[in-house]
Amino acid sequence: METELMRIGVSLPDTLLGKFDEIIEKRGYSSRSEGIRDAIRSYISYYEWMGDIKGYRVGTVSVIYDHTKRGLSNALADIQHHHSHLIKSSVHIHLDHDNCFEVIVLDGDGEEIKELAEAIMSLKGVKFSKLTTVASNDKI
Repeated sequence: METELMRIGVSLPDTLLGKFDEIIEKRGYSSRSEGIRDAIRSYISYYEWMGDIKGYRVGTVSVIYDHTKRGLSNALADIQHHHSHLIKSSVHIHLDHDNCFEVIVLDGDGEEIKELAEAIMSLKGVKFSKLTTVASNDKI
């Protein structure tokens, strides 16, 4: 089955593109386009996996963010307070002058956990965010 290729334009910081180029060269991709297609497939798979998070779950959200970004620290705190019934613990580490790493440990309804994670992921100034969950003890 042949699919039509669509040409798109993407603006990226030069440091991000440089890192991406290094990775696609190490992995043996023939072009940036091939690497981007693979990255998009991976993103779609992760998004679909997140759509399957239901029922009782335990998990973590790992976040790296720029704490100097105006309003970001307050927005993160607001999200966590709104979902405080899910949060069992969190660890906050100062990586350097501008960047913080936070791990939030969660326990509760999977759809609410996903809602919290997506709210954090969408904030401007969040550089990395990863949700990991597992089902309840009886399924582990």
